[in-house]
Amino acid sequence: MTTTFARRTVLALLGAGAGLSALPRAFAQLRVDITRGRVEPLAIAVAPFAYDAPELARLARDIPDVTAADLESSGFFRRIDPRAHPETPDELGEVPRFDLWRRIDAQALVAGRVRLAGAGLAVEFRLWDVFTGEHLAGFRYVLPRAHWRRAAHRIADAVYVRLTGEGGWFDTRIAYVAESGPATRRVKRLALMDRDGANHRFLTDGRELVMTPRFAPDGRRLVYVAWRGGRPGIFERDLETGRERTLGPFPGTAFAPRYGPDGSELLLTVAVRGNSDLYRLDLATGRLTRLTDHPAIDTSPGYDPDARRIVFNSDRAGTPQLYLMDRDGGGVRRLTFRPGRYGSPVWSPRGDWIAYSVVRGGYFHIGVVRPDGADDRPITRSFFDESPSFAPNGRILVFARQDPVRDTRRLFTIGVDGSGLRELPTPLDAVDPDWSPLLP
Repeated sequence: MTTTFARRTVLALLGAGAGLSALPRAFAQLRVDITRGRVEPLAIAVAPFAYDAPELARLARDIPDVTAADLESSGFFRRIDPRAHPETPDELGEVPRFDLWRRIDAQALVAGRVRLAGAGLAVEFRLWDVFTGEHLAGFRYVLPRAHWRRAAHRIADAVYVRLTGEGGWFDTRIAYVAESGPATRRVKRLALMDRDGANHRFLTDGRELVMTPRFAPDGRRLVYVAWRGGRPGIFERDLETGRERTLGPFPGTAFAPRYGPDGSELLLTVAVRGNSDLYRLDLATGRLTRLTDHPAIDTSPGYDPDARRIVFNSDRAGTPQLYLMDRDGGGVRRLTFRPGRYGSPVWSPRGDWIAYSVVRGGYFHIGVVRPDGADDRPITRSFFDESPSFAPNGRILVFARQDPVRDTRRLFTIGVDGSGLRELPTPLDAVDPDWSPLLP
């Protein structure tokens, strides 16, 4: 099929001191052709940045390199080799020589400059439509030198949003559980990294079993399950301060927590005498509200973006399938009807898809289904794929894959259409990923 990305006529100036500026006229459409998942990428020139101090020379190369890597990872863009560029960073000046850039078949051009700003940096960028000469987007971003990669990711997000009409997803983080050691004594640690694997760090030391980290909507907190004193509990961690608090108590074993859309409450599963039901926890008051009361196993609840409906999985029909219910627990209806054992449902931030894992035909798939039950289909097929989580634009998923031949567990990303499978770098085995919202 052919997808033409809509163009907006308003320039969003992002970052510190940003405002809105209307473009003077419409510019030529850039077209991305998708045929059975194969994309003809848009040729984009991401030029090395100009700089005003010798110590900034490396950053002037690294920032555009990270931006270009972000854009290429989407599958929609192809960077033109900087060695073919017809102008140097200093020659680009205020307005590029578009006739020269057209000669190397560049369709879009990213140029910028890095300056010293006190103890930090000021990073400026501009995006141009090479065919029409239109200035499409730009911002000036002041930040500490140690955070230079965020400037690169924000530039990539601005370019992606402007040229595709979709939401950004590069200035984000992924939390997951890092695993190491023999199969009988696996060491599990909470880990956090940028979306591209950079700035990796461990949040726990491996002395306790941890699982299912989930971001709050503000991206500043994580909730997760940890075993302490031989018992599992639910904990919330502030990612800025490292402070942690214990949630509960609960009437039984609590697990599978997930924040509501405004971050004020959790949905979770509580097992009492072998039976699991769904609950809602108010984080301010500690009030616990029971949502299901059924002899079947109900688990893995998650809200839609408006917090009006909840998706969960249950074996009340004999095998685990996905179900929907209203916020108060009423109106339960079955969502999936295909063979297999469904689990780990998660709602897209856009509300248009629900992703899940399913065991079918001896394989573990990641799949997607519409909230009305339509278009239920797998998008991966592997020995063991599990734990899907959406990027904030709702168009990309991260999930965990086990490879029995290499005896590894790694994280991968894939589009909701099943295209663009890519492995994310992690220093150890990785499971239970969760994708943050765009960083504040």
